[in-house]
Amino acid sequence: MKKKNSIRKIRNIGIIAHIDAGKTTVTERVLYYTGRSHKIGEVHDGEAVMDWMTDEQERGITITSAVTTCQWKDSQIQIIDTPGHVDFTIEVERSLRVLDGAVGVFCAVGGVEPQSETVWHQADKYSVPKMAFINKMDRIGADFFGTVGMMKERLNASPLIIQLPVGAEDSFSGVIDLIAMKQIVWNTEDMGATFETTDIPADLIAEAGEYREKLIETVAETDDDLMERYLSEEPIDDDALIDAVRKATIGLKLVPVMCGSALRNKGIQPLLDAVIRYLPSPADIPPIRGINPITGETVECPHRENSPLAALIFKVSMIEGRKLSFVRVYSGRLRSGADVFNTSLGKKEKLSRILRMHANKRERIDEAEPGSIIGVVGLKDSVTGDTLCSADHPVMLEKMEFYEPVISMAIEPKTHSDQDKMEQVLEKFMAEDPTLKVREDEDTGQTILSGMGELHLEIIISRMQREFNTGVNVGKPQVVYRETIAETARATAVFDREIGGQHLFGEVALTLSPLGRGTGNSFRSEVTDEMIPPAFIPAIEASVMESLESGAIIGYPVVDVEAVLTGGSCKETQSTELAYRISASMACKEALAGGSPFLLDPIMKVEIFVPEAFVGDVIGDISSRGGKIEAIEAQRGVQVIRATAPLAKMFGYSTSLRSATQGRGTFTMHFSHFDRS
Repeated sequence: MKKKNSIRKIRNIGIIAHIDAGKTTVTERVLYYTGRSHKIGEVHDGEAVMDWMTDEQERGITITSAVTTCQWKDSQIQIIDTPGHVDFTIEVERSLRVLDGAVGVFCAVGGVEPQSETVWHQADKYSVPKMAFINKMDRIGADFFGTVGMMKERLNASPLIIQLPVGAEDSFSGVIDLIAMKQIVWNTEDMGATFETTDIPADLIAEAGEYREKLIETVAETDDDLMERYLSEEPIDDDALIDAVRKATIGLKLVPVMCGSALRNKGIQPLLDAVIRYLPSPADIPPIRGINPITGETVECPHRENSPLAALIFKVSMIEGRKLSFVRVYSGRLRSGADVFNTSLGKKEKLSRILRMHANKRERIDEAEPGSIIGVVGLKDSVTGDTLCSADHPVMLEKMEFYEPVISMAIEPKTHSDQDKMEQVLEKFMAEDPTLKVREDEDTGQTILSGMGELHLEIIISRMQREFNTGVNVGKPQVVYRETIAETARATAVFDREIGGQHLFGEVALTLSPLGRGTGNSFRSEVTDEMIPPAFIPAIEASVMESLESGAIIGYPVVDVEAVLTGGSCKETQSTELAYRISASMACKEALAGGSPFLLDPIMKVEIFVPEAFVGDVIGDISSRGGKIEAIEAQRGVQVIRATAPLAKMFGYSTSLRSATQGRGTFTMHFSHFDRS
């Protein structure tokens, strides 16, 4: 039986980055050098272990976050390789929620790209300590120090250079370790599995000394003891420096920066050493807190095996039609075959099996201790974001936030036999992906599928056909709008009717007023107790908020509206909650129609990378789509155009951009806000 790792020897890390920065390539090398894989799988050959889905292999991108476990020296590293494409940002969000540390991978040519910013700030949101690996140092245009500068500027990070590249582009040959003050050069004959540690070449000693001094100075600013020794000009040994860097990294004060070329098998082993040295174990992270659902008190869940169980389901996956729940254990032990209590559902569930994951392969284990990230089979009703605990020590961990979809398409089954299958398959996908929504259009009877972008929906349709053999016809993608009003409107509605032999009465007067963009909806009451008894106010508020979910123009949700209950009346024996709910709904609908309603477009934030010669054409094209140029800046031989544009006008933009730039332009786009276009 395999010896269990101490919790201090566990590292739970995520590999995060912009699409095509080399996350999966880095992960593949990690698996090879730790002995988890016996050959290196290349993304461009469709053979990457972590990109196991057919769509991932064909497209050469990561779509779903994959979990794996490997051993490096005496430590266990649990890795989640996350997608870089903005359409799958939920995969990054829910992975970061359960990770203790992250490695940000940056392309030495592209630097800090738009999605890098998004995922970095997601990690900041969850206070995840980070390291940076500047990849592709062998590529033409590689700029190590330029990328470090962009980290400061765009990520508001405090990079700490702990390695220097030896050469760049074609001449990139290795790195200088500024802590050990040695040069590391990889052996290309054995796929970089071996390397030599040598003295620093004479022509680089001065530069290395300068950066070592900067390193000590920067770290000393975060550590009083080190600062005292530095100012006293005492020698600072490597162990003291490593401890101080670790403390500053875990304390979110500094971000250690390393470099290499994953594709050329250079830089991975020192990166693994740094993960062990500088990123936290579960024991280094403050205990997670939750709420006791019965008493409402805050509960602390320490990382101990003998503490009550506290675990979070951060992802649900339907692999081969079977439900697999991905769980992070924070406290206590999870045992195979045991009953667990789902606080979110208020019921018990039974675990049939616990699995240690390696992408789409699994290994059965009997139990999972604190710090484990594992797969669980047997949870029937539990969904993403639910808490698992013991019934006699209930705790509810903080729920996960999900993004609202911005793009929709109509789908219908190709054949009668596909009809029943389609509904079941869509249910499975919604359980797997909380950003995916399905509804039936009341007017047309069509099934409307909504998601985060064109690629997101395209992948779902592809998976329906490949994995579940379900044929569907697809309508043109449609934008998911919001509605609001332009002016204040008032309405009064009376419900006065006999139902089932009982006379029901309720009168409600409402005023709806527009609010600032992004404010949301609000409700307040100005009526006296004589007009409407206080007991009925919550029912009126609930009815108004429900009515705002369907606007007066096309039925999209209404946003940025204040509803004020200004009047009404009651009849002592006849006024009921039902009567007030109905009259409030009638008054709200009438006021919405009278408030000059209009549609709000989803406005997208767009970043376009184009050679200078094509800037004029690209700006003209974006402007013709209703876009607004916010900034144009030069970056490494290309111009970066930052703009906002309505999503409705951006369909098919990739084709237009390729035509306008002879195939040399690229862009990224993600949702910004709703507004009038």
